[in-house]
Formats: sequence, structure tokens, C-alpha cells
Amino acid sequence: MNIYRLYLSFAILLFSNVCSAQNPIIQTKFTADPAPLVYKDTVFLYMSHDEDDAFGFKMQNWLLYTSTDLVNWTDHGEVASLKDFKWVPYDNGAWAPQCVARNGKFYLYCPMPNGVGIGVLVADSPYGPFKDPIGKPLIKNSTDDIDPTVLIDDDGQAYLYWGNPNLYYVKLNEDMVSYSGEIIKDASIAKVKEQADRFHYQEGPWAFKRGKHYYMAYASTCCPEGIGYAMSDSPAGPWEYKGSIMDGDRRSSGNHPGIIDYKGKSYVFGFNYAISKKLYSRHSERRSVCLAELTYNPDGTIQKLPFWSESGVKQLGTLNPYKRVEAETIAYSEGLKTNEAVEWENDSPWNKGRKIAERTFVSSINNGDYIKVRGADFSQGTSSIVVSVAPLYSGKIEIHTDKIDGPLVGTIVIDASGEGDKWRTVTTPVKSIKGVHDLFFVFYGKNDLFNFDWWQFNK
Repeated sequence: MNIYRLYLSFAILLFSNVCSAQNPIIQTKFTADPAPLVYKDTVFLYMSHDEDDAFGFKMQNWLLYTSTDLVNWTDHGEVASLKDFKWVPYDNGAWAPQCVARNGKFYLYCPMPNGVGIGVLVADSPYGPFKDPIGKPLIKNSTDDIDPTVLIDDDGQAYLYWGNPNLYYVKLNEDMVSYSGEIIKDASIAKVKEQADRFHYQEGPWAFKRGKHYYMAYASTCCPEGIGYAMSDSPAGPWEYKGSIMDGDRRSSGNHPGIIDYKGKSYVFGFNYAISKKLYSRHSERRSVCLAELTYNPDGTIQKLPFWSESGVKQLGTLNPYKRVEAETIAYSEGLKTNEAVEWENDSPWNKGRKIAERTFVSSINNGDYIKVRGADFSQGTSSIVVSVAPLYSGKIEIHTDKIDGPLVGTIVIDASGEGDKWRTVTTPVKSIKGVHDLFFVFYGKNDLFNFDWWQFNK
């Protein structure tokens, strides 16, 4: 077993023994710099990614998760990486991104630190694949060129903001991959001595409009960083400091806001170090994304939140267990990782043939690990369950409702004999259940048991 995976399993074990927390919302990887995009009925959450062995910043790619209920998050793996930018001279520097949709295309703005610049990738789908349309930095202005955020105003004009420790902006052209006019350093929110006591602007700006108000949220007052915000009557400012959305807290040296409205409610994403702090007493840059509900006052100002609660947010709607559910759709988990693999027509390394499929799946499954899925609606009863697995060693999956040792619905026996680690489906009878229930898939056996791709209940 990879030593870092062992440490992570131990950390999550400790964390889950303290509480049945839903924050942080991702436990299988270290995630940071959340950038939510609401598209149709789904939240697409783009994030930077801290490697398992990071102490300083070790960030090589960007990840994507989706949800329609804000508690069960589906891992789509790596959506882009530094390798997508041929002009980037290093393999460590995939910092805070943001993705926006316009005219049927999706634009992922990616910063590379140390003066390399801000790049942009384009895709026809929010899932990618993303490609570099200009082959060079979109912004190469100064060493402040990090943390891009984009606002598209009601008149169609798009604005790109960025910067640490100063805030800059520029007007994007309609193609979203070029700009017109000068790069402007915003004096109203700039981090200069006479402003610092009011704005506390540090980095990580997040620009958005709600009603008639323009907002600029940001990571404030390093370190520890909280989340501050300012408001304006114009996307070009001037910005008026309004206060703190979340005060800095010694439990998290950093923070990074991403704010959306979704299904009639408002939410703020950020991060803490809750899982990492269970690993080591010394600080390491292994962050974990969190989520909280926002409340606006009648005048548009935002009510202050406490530091990230362990309970997270309420589920919006329910999950349909009669449709194929990816195993990497997780509300909470212990001891697991997720992985990605490409399947080829042939096994030969010299002639693989055509690509058959790409999978994201749950891996590193060991005895006692579990997946929790919240709010599955069994209104039509159950007769059996089908799972897709690739056995490494034999084992079993127990399915419990509502708590990890709750009523047993069924036991799926996974036999590693035969084709070994080839993907297969296994169908098992289950007890009939009705109503809305949380599900716990609890794994038992020896060694690294099997990989787990998807599951589906039959009526």
C-alpha cells in the first residue's frame, strides 16, 4: 500500500471518529481553490489539487466534481493539467482556476505562478476535453498574475480580474480568449497601506453580480486568511468594503471563495486543512474543500458565517438509486482513493488499438473502508443490486441503511477467481426497502480488495 494512502486512511479514520462530518466535502483527494459553475441543473466544481505527498504547494492538474444535491459529489478526475499548456516551463504550479460558460463553449482560466502568466483552455463541454486556443499566456503582466475570476455583465461585457497582493482587471473580448484596452490596477481595493486596514484584500478574488449589486469576495488578511467582500454599482468599481463573510481561523492558514446561487439558495465554497491536520503536527499544503450556505440581507450585504461547520449543508432533493450511480459519487468516505484508467482494444503495450473507454473508479479499497451516499429514494422498493467491480482479491460489500452498522440490506460477494482484475458485473438479491435512506457500502476482506466502478438497484 502506498505510504501516503495509508496516512490518508488513518487521517480520515480519526476525522470520522470525531463526527459524522460532511465537511470537507471531498475525502478521497486533497482539493483546494474551489470554482463552482452552475450549468443547467448541475453544479460543476473545478478545483486545484494538492498531491498526497505535498508539504509546500505541489499542484500539477485541475479536477472536476459534479453534484445536483450538494451533498453527493461525483469525481470526474483530472479535467486539465499543466501539460495542456505547451508554454509552461514547469510541472508544478496548477493554481486556482475558474471556468465560465459562454455561447455554448466553456473557458477554463488557469494561473501559473512566478510570472509565467494566466492561460485559458476551451472546450465544447463542461467535462472537457479542454485545449489551449492561443498557445501563449492570455495575461502576462506581473508576478501578481494568479487567481483569475470572470464576470459576464448583463450587457454581455466580460471582465477578467486577478491578483495577489493587488487586484487587476481587463475587459475580455466576446471570444473570451483575448482582451481589449489596458490592464487596470484597481486603486479602490488595492492592497496598499492606507487601504489594508479597510479591505484586507490578499488574493483569490471571486467576482459576481446578484440583482443590481456587484460583489468582489476574496481571501483576506493572511495569515490565517478569512473571506472578505466588497460591493459596487459597477463591474469596474470603485469597490466599497462591506465586511467579512468568514473570519480567519487558526485551523486554516488559507481560504479561497467560490460563490453561487443554486436551486433558490446561495452558497460559498472554500477550504480548510481538517484532514491534513490529522496527518502531521507540522503544516502541509494539503487542503480540503468545504461548503456553507450564505444568507443575504435585504440591502444585499452578506451575513457573516462561522468557520466551516462539520455538518455541511442540507441535501437538495434525493438520489435515484434505480439509475446507474458511479461508485465515485460520494457524500462521505473512509480510507478510499479514486483513480482513472484508459481501456484499449488490445492489452499489448506495442499495439493497443483504439481507445474503448475511460473510467474513473473507487480504488485502494481495504477492510473496513466505506462509502456513504446520502438521501437515496427507494419509493419503488428493491429486489436486487448490480455492481461493476474489478477484483484484485476476493472480498465482500455489505450494504447498510442510515448508519454504518444500520440494517443490513444485502451482502455482495466478490470472487477474484477467473479473469482476475477484469471488470465484471455482479448481481445480488437484497431485502426490499422503501423510503429515503442513506446508504453505506462497507468493504471487508484482506489486502487491496477490488476496484469499484458503479452500482444500481433493481425494483
